[in-house]
Amino acid sequence: MLILSIVLLGILVFFLLGLHIAAGIGVLSFILMVFVSPRPMIGITGQMVWNVSSTSVLIVVPMFIMMGEILLRAGLSERLYRCFAAWFNRVPGGLLQSNIAACAAFASMCGSTAATAATIGRVALPEFRGRGYNEPLVVGSLAAGGTLGVLIPPSVILIVYGVLAQESIGAMYMAGIVPGILLTLVYMLTIYIVVKLNPSFAPAEQRSTWSEKISATIAIIPVGGLILLVLGTIYMGVATVTESASLGVVGALLLAAYYRRLNMSMLKEVLLNTVNTTSMVVLIIAAAFLLTTALSLLGVPRALAGAISELGWEPLYILALIIVFYMILGMFMDAYSMMVTTVPVILPLISGLGFDLIWFGILMTLLVEMALISPPHGLNLFILHNIRKQVGVEGSESIGVLYKGVMPFIVSIFVVILLLIAIPEIATWMPSNMRK
Repeated sequence: MLILSIVLLGILVFFLLGLHIAAGIGVLSFILMVFVSPRPMIGITGQMVWNVSSTSVLIVVPMFIMMGEILLRAGLSERLYRCFAAWFNRVPGGLLQSNIAACAAFASMCGSTAATAATIGRVALPEFRGRGYNEPLVVGSLAAGGTLGVLIPPSVILIVYGVLAQESIGAMYMAGIVPGILLTLVYMLTIYIVVKLNPSFAPAEQRSTWSEKISATIAIIPVGGLILLVLGTIYMGVATVTESASLGVVGALLLAAYYRRLNMSMLKEVLLNTVNTTSMVVLIIAAAFLLTTALSLLGVPRALAGAISELGWEPLYILALIIVFYMILGMFMDAYSMMVTTVPVILPLISGLGFDLIWFGILMTLLVEMALISPPHGLNLFILHNIRKQVGVEGSESIGVLYKGVMPFIVSIFVVILLLIAIPEIATWMPSNMRK
């Protein structure tokens, strides 16, 4: 436990110094290997990093990131928002419901919480000017909707967890679909309840005509077809995750060409952002594997599992303790930091308690989602805060309105976590029935 305390203190010091997560974890792993490990591991560090970064599983990372970048620049966010605004404008909550639905749809294309929150936020915020909606609920719904990018495939976070846990990426993607849909519906139900309790938060919208609804729906059919094609081929076993990701990139390029957004300038932006994001993810994964190896050699996971088993607690009590730990951790750490610094230590314990690792991956992803909107350091809070300034929202200097607005949605995530614990099949049914 002394080694674990040193590791946690080291991580805290490196983060306070402002080091990038991959650099901080890499340096800490290096120190452990050189000065603490009983075996001379430093000589094979380069080989370990190469083995991790060159694994075929990680090919899906740049493919899905590129697919999202292309679709992002193809002007699809506006089409998605207009479509859902037409269908939901008479539902209690009106455009607030559209925020959640558009975020869920966009998340299924890009796999990034930051891109989802930023893109839909830029499209949606100007629509609320002068309409009389409750400002905290507006920005809270956008911040919460953005979190769906880490749960709904093709989530990059699910890839990171799958690699760290050595679980099938395809199975992780299938496991995220039903919980992602469930969380979307719970978010929308939350808005419905809040607006019903206080109708002044969301004034009634003018009803769209059927021709407007049909026209808006037709505009997004190609995107829906692409999403179903990518995920459907994985579920049916027709293609591997890598092949489906490649198919998604080709389909996204065709859609960009169809919408007349494909040009050399756009491709340059797509490639540069893909390289930047992929490099960040692979560096984080490589650093996490170094830390995993160092901790395993030092016997930290085994010692932790032994210490907890001596408590004699029931597995559910230990799981509850882990959930509380992550909820507190999420107030101060970002999603990648939480995952790569804790998974190497937690997974052996979770496996020893008899929990399914794919199920736990979805549970952990929900906790990561909570971290993304947890005051004071939730990433999505700062993203929406900056976007409010960019689009000139009145009173955008204060971030307090965001803290207030996300509270109902933090409760929503916790409700889905409880449902996932009570009914594990929410996450395990689709992976268990997918064709290999």
